[in-house]
Parts: sequence; structure tokens; C-alpha cells
Amino acid sequence: MILLPVSTRARRSAVVAVGVYLVLVSAAALARAQTPSEMVPVTDAMLQAPAPEDWLMWRRTLDGWGYSPLDQITTDNVGALRMVWTRGLGPGSQQGTPLAYGGVLYMPNPRDVIQAIDATTGDLKWEHRRAVPERVGAQGLVTNNRNIAIYDRLIIDTSIDDHVFALDAESGDMVWETEILDYETYRALQSSGPIVADGKVISGRSCVRPESCVITAHDALTGEELWRRRTIPGPGEPGDETWGGVPFEDRKHVGTWMVPSYDPALNLIYIGTSVTSPAPKFMLGGSDLAHLYHNSTLALDADTGEINWYYQHLNDHWDLDHPFERLLVDTAVTPDPTAVEWINPRLQPGETRRVVTGIPGKTGLVYTLDRETGEFLWATPTVTQNVISDIDGETGAVTENAEVVFSALGQEVLSCPSWIGGKDWEAGAYSPLTNTMYYPLRNTCAQVLSTSDSGLAIYQLAARIQLAPGVEELGTVRAISAETGRTLWTHEQRAATMSLVTTGGGLVFGGDVNGRFRAFDQETGEVHWEINLGSPVTGFPISYAVDGRQYVAVSTGNAATASGFIRLTPEIRPSAGNNLFVFALPESD
Repeated sequence: MILLPVSTRARRSAVVAVGVYLVLVSAAALARAQTPSEMVPVTDAMLQAPAPEDWLMWRRTLDGWGYSPLDQITTDNVGALRMVWTRGLGPGSQQGTPLAYGGVLYMPNPRDVIQAIDATTGDLKWEHRRAVPERVGAQGLVTNNRNIAIYDRLIIDTSIDDHVFALDAESGDMVWETEILDYETYRALQSSGPIVADGKVISGRSCVRPESCVITAHDALTGEELWRRRTIPGPGEPGDETWGGVPFEDRKHVGTWMVPSYDPALNLIYIGTSVTSPAPKFMLGGSDLAHLYHNSTLALDADTGEINWYYQHLNDHWDLDHPFERLLVDTAVTPDPTAVEWINPRLQPGETRRVVTGIPGKTGLVYTLDRETGEFLWATPTVTQNVISDIDGETGAVTENAEVVFSALGQEVLSCPSWIGGKDWEAGAYSPLTNTMYYPLRNTCAQVLSTSDSGLAIYQLAARIQLAPGVEELGTVRAISAETGRTLWTHEQRAATMSLVTTGGGLVFGGDVNGRFRAFDQETGEVHWEINLGSPVTGFPISYAVDGRQYVAVSTGNAATASGFIRLTPEIRPSAGNNLFVFALPESD
């Protein structure tokens, strides 16, 4: 395992946090002895098998499905769905996921604001506004916050200024706080929060310097750091040779900026990584080098952070990151050769495998791997793409299209998809009712220029994003069989589609950048219900229940990709309000 030295400040913070936590625990225990707490502590067993009414993490379960088993709202009655309450959210980039537990929604807002809200009425119970440095924006740090975690009686999050912290779930008071990185020296962007895996707070981040390109584990009760794993190998470490002669300090920007998945049986964490800086590899020692571990799936030992296996999806020259949700599914694997482009010839059709599957990157390719070994099983495109020319079925080795690989500054190529996808951070979902994955996808390409004078300096790229050739509809929802790889249905529309959730009522809920929020039929793709929320549906939808009544919650607001999509469809002109909306069926008399 690669253990980086923790700064003195970070060690001191962790020690203080532990001491403060023990004092608070003692005080809380005394208080509970006088007035018993109403909150049942959240355990690892509950996280691994949540009650149907709860939504305890980003995608509800550690396998990343984005599926609620609640079935009160069905394809037959969803047309009667009504808004029961709404609430404004704080200003800034808004991509939040509420947690639902014990009749309370815990909602992350931009700029390290967390709210506890009555899940049935929308009334505020408490709000925590964490103090952050005034100049974090000037430092290039992001203020959006996609998700939070819950464990014991704690709400746990990562911060704008590169800390991890825990709040008392009943009061909103700070319990512990630990510095991960000194943001002024090792700047990292923590746009997503953590999951909790076997009592460990697992978090990733976008980054620049190799010292900040780390995945970390902290004790969920105390904040003590347990391990950290660098995603860029140093001199003499495994993978060092894949960077050629590039000095360690010039190996940059292999981030893990989305939320991991976790398999308790294998004790493995699955997390994806991003592109290098700069992106064109002729600037980093040569296009023939792999530059590990960029654009890869990493399977990490949850106890140590050791890399159990990795699979590289793309040697990326175009900022086509692969950090998105990994779906952990046990399924028969029978890829249809008429629908799937690359298949492992050793695969025995119909055999049941434990797989990690889904669309992990901006290219829009579905990849299915054995999640115990990383063995390549099958892969296939879903949108127009020209960056991958072949995948070796036996080894899983990816061959990039040499015609679009940069070889010099000033070179311009047509890259499909563009760096806003294809697929981006907007999450797909899986339903065990149909053994099908549902994905929000976009039909984009870009004229990409290798340059040091304009565009995104960190990547040495500039781009003019456009619709894919011959396409008028930007947004798609695509249903893909996890067993066969066949596309079962598609829904196409002008506006870009956003994150999805599936439910036990046979529905897929999802929105778009034009403010429409819809309920699709899992089997057919038919739209059974639709509402205009006015602003881009940038949050991750969830479903929960209180006292036997099922609710669906989703939020709207600002997000960088939403703005990029709207520019491609200038006739679409939504507002830009940050709001949380909650829906339910009318109560019976």
C-alpha cells in the first residue's frame, strides 16, 4: 500500500477531533440517559440492506443501483402524482442528493451547507453552515456537493476546503473534523461526498499534484485517517514505468471525483479515475504509454487501500473521464453478438457472474467486468463515438483511433463524444425487476484543438462542442439489458437528459435541462407522467416512505454541464432556481 505522510496539521486535527468526539459522546450519552434519543443509529448492516423506506446513501445501496423497492406508486396510478411540498435551496452549483431516514431528509446544499428537513412537510429542523475560507472560489475550489453519508448518529461529508467532517444528525452540531489536504498547497476539488464501507468513510476527489490525487479512508466515528491511496504511482512503485521518464512532480490530475461502490462480500471498493493533465499524451512522454491509473476502474481492498485489480478503459487524449457510478450486479452473462461489439471468446453464455457493469465514462461505452478479478467480459457503444477503434475480447486491451490522437500542438480533431458526454456525472440506474440498466445519454461531438494558448489550460485543450453529425435530438434515455447488452428501448428528445432512479412500481423517474421531470415505464419507455419544474433537474432523484406513504424527491438548479447542454439547444430557455420538490399520491380518505 502507498501511504503518504499526513501533514502535522492533519494529524493534530484528527487527534483533536477524536478528543472532541469522545467528550461529545460522553455528553450525548448523559443527555440520552435523561432524555432517550428518538434516532436509531445507522449500522453497517443497515447500510448493506437498507429498509425499503430509507435512502441512506448516494444511490441508496452500496452496489450503486439507484433503485428503491417501494411500489405504492405504479405505472397504473402515477398519473395521479402530486407535489406535496417544495423548498428553496442555497445559491451555487446544485447537484444534491437527499438522504431519507426516520422521517427526515438530510439535504446537501452548495458551499458546505447541510439541512435537516421534515420529510412529510418540508419544514426545516436544522441547518448547518460550515465556516469555509472566504477565497475558496478564487483558489479554484468547487462549491457543489453531490452527496452526503449517514452512519451511527452522524451525517458525514467532505468539504470545499479539503476536510472530511461529521455532524450530529439530530442537532446539526459539528462532532469531528479532519483535514485531508492543505488546500492552499495541495488543492483538490471535493465535488462529491463519501460512502461508508464497513465503518470507513471512503472519499475521492479531483486533483492537480500527485500528492493530492488520493482516495482516503477515515474512521466514521472519530475521523481518524486509516489509509490513503495515490492514483499516480511514484518512482519505483508498480505502474511507475507507464509514465516513462516524466518526473513525479509533473504527473498530474488523475482524479476520483465521483462516488465509489462497495461489495461487502469481497470487501472491495470500486472507483473510477479521470484524465491526466495535460490530456494529449505526446506532452507526457508519448502516446504509447499507459499513464496509470488514469481512466481506469480500481478495485481496492477496503481494509488497506491496496489495488486488488485495475482495468484501463481508455488512454485518454480528449478529457473523456471514467469516474462515474459502477453497478454491482449478479447476473447471467449472455452478450448478444448482434448487439454487442466486443465479447470475451472464453465466456460461457448464460453463466452467472458477479459483475461490475454500466457506463463508467464519457465515451458512453457499456463495460461489463468480473468484479472479483477484473476480467473483461463484454463492451459496446451506446452513442456516436470515434475514439476507440477496437477492444481485444481476450485481454480487454483498448485500442484508440490513431486518426484522432494528437501528435502536436495546433492539431484539431473531431472527437465523439465531447467532454460533456456521452455520459457525465448524471447517474443512470438499475432495476432488478427487469435486469436492465437505464442511462441518461447525450449525442455530442466536439472539434478539439491541442493548444497551450486558450480553452482549458489544465488539459491543454480547447473545444467547440456540437451535436453529433446527423442528429437533432440531444437527449436520450436508453434501457440496456445487463444480461445480453441489447438496447430494449430508447427515449429521444431535444433537451439533454439528467439523472435517473428506478422503483419497485416499475417506473424510471428522471428529468432534463428544460425542467421536465418524468416517469417512464421500465418495460416500454412509455412516459406515464410529466411535470415542468421550471429549472434544469440537476439533482439526483430518490424515493422514500414515511408512515406507509411513498414519496419521490428531486431538486433543480445550476450545474456546469446543464449550461453546456442548453447552449446546444438555444431555443430551450429554462430558469435557474435551486429548489427541492417532493411528490406523492393523494392521501386516501
